[in-house]
Amino acid sequence: MGTPRRDYVEQYWDQGYAVLRGFLPKSKLGELRAETRRLYAEGLKHPSTYRDRNLLFEILPESFRGQRYLLQAHWIAWISPFFEELRRSEPYRRMLAPLLGDDIKQVAQQIHWKPPGAERTGFRFHQDLRFRERRDAFRDLMTSYITTGLAIDPATGENGCLRIIPGSHKLGYLGLSDDGPLMKGVTEDETLRAAGLDPAAILDIELEPGDLVIWSLLTVHGSNINRSDKDRAFALSSYVQAANSDRGEWVFRAGESIPLGTEPQLCKYEQLHTKPGPFYSNDQWYAD
Repeated sequence: MGTPRRDYVEQYWDQGYAVLRGFLPKSKLGELRAETRRLYAEGLKHPSTYRDRNLLFEILPESFRGQRYLLQAHWIAWISPFFEELRRSEPYRRMLAPLLGDDIKQVAQQIHWKPPGAERTGFRFHQDLRFRERRDAFRDLMTSYITTGLAIDPATGENGCLRIIPGSHKLGYLGLSDDGPLMKGVTEDETLRAAGLDPAAILDIELEPGDLVIWSLLTVHGSNINRSDKDRAFALSSYVQAANSDRGEWVFRAGESIPLGTEPQLCKYEQLHTKPGPFYSNDQWYAD
């Protein structure tokens, strides 16, 4: 990827999202897909959801639909040199610098899979601000924090691509889907209208492998379940201006790429400070 065009910056501030086509060089796509497959197989070695500090494998067990599925993995950089280097690679630095400056931390790293047949792969409409439990640990969130989503597989309406309501970031926090698990159920049109949102404005963000979409903590977004016969993997990384965050792993300092240290910095989930793991969870949020 060459230097990104600056119009994505203007679109991001105005619409709450932007898409950068061909963000990751095609020469990297084979390795990206191979490492994603390896991590999926690694996650399936666990009988149920597994946590070790920031590292997480979220498992949908056989008891739900007769087959074990991996739905999410968090902070795979701790076990994947490829994703450790990718999170702080030059394409990300060039893209982030006009928005966040040269001193940046990373608060979240995830891969989301949507395996056919898993069913619990959709996300109700929400705003990511709901996941910042200690908001006092982050300052100027609306201008200091950006989430990025990298297409590993083609993302289409049929296989559950990201869906965004442009301009919704200007409405403040709406509390959508705060009543339960995001990946269970759907958001009805009446719920969106009651929050001042027009369902007709929903935009499917269809992507080719290597394309990147960025959005803000207040941008209303969600996705449908995968109705195709092919998996859909999607890699998320969330970044914040270092001066405005007490959480996160350094990723760029004065524009220089910073590798992970020897011990994880607990990034988001406050319970990890008292129960860092490793442990297994048998929370049955997915049950009918």
